[in-house]
Amino acid sequence: MPLIPVSHSDDPRLEAYFSLREKDLTSGHGARFIIEGKVTLETALSRGRFALESVFLAESRVKPLSDLLAEVPDEIPVYVTPQDVMDAVAGFPMHRGVLACGLKGEIAPPEAFLAAKGTGPSTLLLMSDLSNHDNVGACFRNAAAFGADAVLMDGQCCDPLYRKAIRVSSGSSLWLPYAHGGTGLDMVNAAKAAGYEVWAMTPRSEATPIMQMDLPERLAILLGAEGPGLPDELIAACRPVRIPMSEGFDSVNVATAGAIALAHIYGARA
Repeated sequence: MPLIPVSHSDDPRLEAYFSLREKDLTSGHGARFIIEGKVTLETALSRGRFALESVFLAESRVKPLSDLLAEVPDEIPVYVTPQDVMDAVAGFPMHRGVLACGLKGEIAPPEAFLAAKGTGPSTLLLMSDLSNHDNVGACFRNAAAFGADAVLMDGQCCDPLYRKAIRVSSGSSLWLPYAHGGTGLDMVNAAKAAGYEVWAMTPRSEATPIMQMDLPERLAILLGAEGPGLPDELIAACRPVRIPMSEGFDSVNVATAGAIALAHIYGARA
């Protein structure tokens, strides 16, 4: 695995890494994505389902990461540069000194994803209109921790391959199967057509407490945006389910709600 030294911040070979802060603010669901840090790079190499285009390291990280770099396929270039050059390329200090560029490829929408999925017991996490990358990353981490088979997102959800979402997910968005696109109602209807009972998590008083629900073989947990929650039409299309809470307090962070629901299901299935 040859190392390729880079001495100038305007080297065109590093185009994917130019001004990451600005790209975070302006880019949409692009064809490339950025991996940041040793742990996520290790995950991408050991179990990630996306191809890597390149690796970009600060010189000081080469020796400590020698074992990990030995796992990088020979055809993937590994660019190495002084820390100040790396900071200039990225647009802000990268104290971890470890970046990689991945190739997203085609991401199926929920309906197509479910059409190719097998039968049998299954748990899915569904997300509608989650625009906060921290919450999306945390939801992926919870889904992985509590045995969800996949994550489905409507087109209003932000990209789980945004570099902060990857980091918050502890790299789980690099390997956990997911689908992305369409409307929330399309997603719910596709899950129901595939034999899933969909539980819409909501604090509404008429919703059934989650401990009183019978656990179906195929179950999808639906989460809505932080603040407004799920719209009426999605709740009406599902089984409304709530997490009992202390009097005078009716909601928790969306990722926390997902974790509680998924942990309950995981324990019941076990």
